[in-house]
Amino acid sequence: MPSLHGISVLPLTSLGLDHPASEERISAGVPGLDAMLGGKGYYRGSSILVSGTAGTGKSSFAAHFADAACRRGERCLIFASEESPAQILRNMRSIGVDLAPWIKQGLLRIEASRPALFGLEMHLVHMHKRVTEFDPRALIVDPISNFTSSGSVEQAEAMLTRLIDFLKARSVTTLLINLTSGGDALERTQAGISSLIDTWVVLSDVEVGSARRRRLNVLKSRGMAHSSEVREFRITSNGIDLGNAAHRKARRR
Repeated sequence: MPSLHGISVLPLTSLGLDHPASEERISAGVPGLDAMLGGKGYYRGSSILVSGTAGTGKSSFAAHFADAACRRGERCLIFASEESPAQILRNMRSIGVDLAPWIKQGLLRIEASRPALFGLEMHLVHMHKRVTEFDPRALIVDPISNFTSSGSVEQAEAMLTRLIDFLKARSVTTLLINLTSGGDALERTQAGISSLIDTWVVLSDVEVGSARRRRLNVLKSRGMAHSSEVREFRITSNGIDLGNAAHRKARRR
């Protein structure tokens, strides 16, 4: 397809499903969440979905994930479509996550643009190019729900399927953020990619008395024993504090 830098050729999909499956585990950047994921965090090269309504802390979890990757000496690439890099850095400093040093060290790169800037195919070309150039071990898309403004839900799903396949083939651990609407069921993603996701973390808030409290549960995490507890958490000036269970059960997958 034509692009700003000539012609790019992208695979339609990875029908072979022959991407690697690592046994290595990496931290989510939040000790309490690592504990819920069998005490070891995500699988290397897996796809992770963090979904929830506005203000539930999705970007804060993403910032902890990026910080943890950089602390391991790994490159992390963020595709943002709602905030500028400067705004992201400022906002994350307020919760005790300073990402600026990682940018200076060349370990973190933030690519920010509005979804309407390109069509979905051009977004995919842009992402392929940046991933190939930067060669990250971790990647964040914040949020994927905005892609529906550049095409239909079906087109966004097809584009994200191709992106996830591309990243899995490169063993890039990928965290996708999905903003759900107040009227949507929380266990739904507008782009319809839940079946492609290895680990799904759902954030919500509930009114208790005169306050609203944030909650988290791991809806699924393939290939590992994980907690199905619903846990309350707080976002503090020292990061995310993931507390005790609100409801207790256990499940696998």
